[in-house]
Amino acid sequence: MRKLLLLPHDLTLALVLVLATNLMTATAATACADEYQAKIGGGPIGGTFNTFANTMAVYIPKHLVNIKFFAVGSGGSVENVKRVSSGESQFGLCYAVDSALGAGGKLPEDTNRYDGTRVLGFLYGASAQLVVRANSDIKSARDLKGKRVAVGSPGSGAATSAERFFRHLKIWEHLTPRFLGYSTAANAFKNGKIDAFWILTGYPNRAVIEAGTQEDIRLIDVGVDAERSGFYEAYAYTPVTIPADTYGQGQPACHTFQDATFLCANQNVPADVVHNVMTILWSPAGQETMAAAKTTFRSMTLKNGFTGAGIPLHPGAVWFWREHGKTIPGRLGGRH
Repeated sequence: MRKLLLLPHDLTLALVLVLATNLMTATAATACADEYQAKIGGGPIGGTFNTFANTMAVYIPKHLVNIKFFAVGSGGSVENVKRVSSGESQFGLCYAVDSALGAGGKLPEDTNRYDGTRVLGFLYGASAQLVVRANSDIKSARDLKGKRVAVGSPGSGAATSAERFFRHLKIWEHLTPRFLGYSTAANAFKNGKIDAFWILTGYPNRAVIEAGTQEDIRLIDVGVDAERSGFYEAYAYTPVTIPADTYGQGQPACHTFQDATFLCANQNVPADVVHNVMTILWSPAGQETMAAAKTTFRSMTLKNGFTGAGIPLHPGAVWFWREHGKTIPGRLGGRH
């Protein structure tokens, strides 16, 4: 029979302390490794992007205590595409058209390829809305020649889409663009400093409502010019109709076009982080929380999934959507 080796009391205590210290160090290291901090790119003040980013930044850490989110201001979609692709922001809201053009190196006056952005899920359709005074002589987008038009913040999806559309109509060089965020544009409109303003977001929009508090407004049917000019053949926008009375009793329905808004992430964000974030956001409680912040987000559903995505899904999103019965096309990352 082997004899047990008995250690002196002091030596035994020392070994216990060493082991305990090592265990505490390992546990702390694991906790630090599990902590994750991320920036979410929002958009201009008064815009829907900001509402989503701010709500998400508050809501997620309540349910994932090891994740800290910080909502950061941004010019909007195009700037978010660039920041998320480079990793400057780990998450951000991006339009489908901007994401696809950025990945292909086809953004306006920018041939860099921003191909590090990945899709998580569809949030809502962002509709083009061209606002004028009810008594204005502007009846169509082509009547903007010689007019002062706020088109959105520099680097925003609104400004990029406005330039894209007005260049397509060959009127960009004949109007005076003012690069103003939505709230600033609404104030400039009320003060008579601009003749019209353009936004690309969900409806109803707070800035448009604000603009209509002092005088009657109209929405221009830009969808008519889009269809007649072949805009839908040139770019991946889709027709949409803003319902009558959206901005007040008696307002007619407005034919326009929309882009799809996605929550995106940098390709190097860990798959489990993305999966866990999506599990919280797309849960019944998560969807209700986002919709309570703005009714626009009611279209952020499991059914809508990643509809309209033009760039690959993040591996964590592939994992999440497969769990919910979605088939991932090969071009979006579903090869494996």
